[in-house]
Amino acid sequence: MAGEDIRRQFVNFAYFKADPAWRMLPSAERELGKAQVCKVAEKWNQSGRMKVLSYTTVGMRSDVDFLLWRICYQLEDLQEMTTEVLSTELGHYLTTPISYLAMTKRSTYIIEHQHEGQTDSRGQILPGQFKYLFVYPFVKTRQWYRMSLPSRQGMMNEHIAIGHKYPLVKLNTTYSFGLDDQDFVVAFESDHPDNFLDLVMELRESEASLYTVRDTPIYTCILKDMKATLDTLGG
Repeated sequence: MAGEDIRRQFVNFAYFKADPAWRMLPSAERELGKAQVCKVAEKWNQSGRMKVLSYTTVGMRSDVDFLLWRICYQLEDLQEMTTEVLSTELGHYLTTPISYLAMTKRSTYIIEHQHEGQTDSRGQILPGQFKYLFVYPFVKTRQWYRMSLPSRQGMMNEHIAIGHKYPLVKLNTTYSFGLDDQDFVVAFESDHPDNFLDLVMELRESEASLYTVRDTPIYTCILKDMKATLDTLGG
């Protein structure tokens, strides 16, 4: 099959929450913990085994504080890196309320909602190009999957046409079937939250939206380097 030679990636959106007790620690202990987590992230980014991007959710969500968007080729790497983060002094105060697991895969549909610069020459996603990230799990009805591909394609053509009206919003769709609870994890990137809001409103009016079971919770995230992300934890 065309494209089967492309090496598929694991994609993980791991959200962390800091125990408020961490902010009561002496400044030197807090700075040590943050430095240790930064060192872990830098090590993995330089290893060639994983791409790690950090985002703050402080001020946008009450249930999580920051996100690590991680892309790699082995599940064991996700586990190993997480273990290293949790083994730091800061990690002792972290929980992971939400973690979405998915993989890259070529679209089932003939026309793909893809903009220039979204993937590299090998079809691998290129994350972190924009300031804001909007992530949510996505589940379709079983009735959707029982319909013929031409029937679904017609509705997806409308869905895709709406997406192309908003070229400043980039979509990364990853597949979770059998790996996690949802069917897909979708991650929209943009420098313009208002465009994303308008896009989602218009997508609600599409015929394909009738076959949506779940597309929440939605996480609004701000891209920062690892140190700046951890600084938003306060203290």
